[in-house]
Amino acid sequence: MKRIRALHHLRTVADTCADMATRPESIFPLRVRELWAAGEILEPVDELDAVTVALVVDLPVDDVAWLTEPSGSQHWANAAKLQTAPVTVRWRSARAPVWNHVLRRPALIWDLDNGIAESTLDAIGDGDTADVRVDEPSTDAMAQRLADDLAVSLRALSSRTAHYADRRWKPGKLEPVADALWHASEGYLDLVKAIDCP
Repeated sequence: MKRIRALHHLRTVADTCADMATRPESIFPLRVRELWAAGEILEPVDELDAVTVALVVDLPVDDVAWLTEPSGSQHWANAAKLQTAPVTVRWRSARAPVWNHVLRRPALIWDLDNGIAESTLDAIGDGDTADVRVDEPSTDAMAQRLADDLAVSLRALSSRTAHYADRRWKPGKLEPVADALWHASEGYLDLVKAIDCP
């Protein structure tokens, strides 16, 4: 997709985050606190495959392991119509840094306290994002971030494996449990690969 179209999709997600924040907690208990952009949209490219975003939620780190979907995220994403947009969503906890080996030097697009960062969207539109992105972490900081994410991911993989084993032969739909295990496995393997092949 063209860069201008990608920017349109990013703004739409930001507007949606702002709108969803006004919805009742009784209907949408998962609360998104921040929206960050990462990947190709922040680079000087004319064509993009998708817009990569991080949605930061106020949940414990263990509830938002890398590449997993926290409880309530599908309901939130369906209401926000994210499944029909060319957007790759990564869920992150507000209780840990948003950046990692994939979300390198992200840029804050929207947050609950300050709203949409118009200057950041303007910078992305101009293709000049250096000043709106977080600083590149040191090699040691990245190694620690990966180690922390890996520990969280291993705990998620263990708990989802146990949950799958417990539910495997019981009545009811197994697909959501299997999907949760698959996401945890995918996240764990991605982190192992990032650590083994930096």
